[in-house]
Amino acid sequence: MARTQALMIQIATGDPRPIGRQIVDAVRMKIATGALAPGAQLPSVRGLAQQLMVNPNTVAKAYAELTTEGWLESRQGMGLYVAAPRQRLSDAERERRLDEAIGRFINDVIPLGFPDEAVEARLAHELQQLASRKTA
Repeated sequence: MARTQALMIQIATGDPRPIGRQIVDAVRMKIATGALAPGAQLPSVRGLAQQLMVNPNTVAKAYAELTTEGWLESRQGMGLYVAAPRQRLSDAERERRLDEAIGRFINDVIPLGFPDEAVEARLAHELQQLASRKTA
């Protein structure tokens, strides 16, 4: 039986994203980078809510979204587990989300006034860091 894996995530009060979105994004990132392996058991709704000091309904909604999207699977009477890897979204939806994310990124970064080369270099560095975490 898999042991419950602690979710080392933090909620930022100054973050413009709602708390539930922060939880969803953090769990997705942990799964995508391999920090949460397939089959790993997640904390209970109540356990994560206590850890993060948030309303259990917020955690329940985040877990429900992750389950609907295929990131997590519920095992009756046993809890929530990281689902086996698979393409969770259609190619068209993945493209739409990529376009949307790039649009938000551009709208946030361009007003900062950095040269394009500096932005590209920073982005390449962050992608490299992410790749090295995935292989570690």
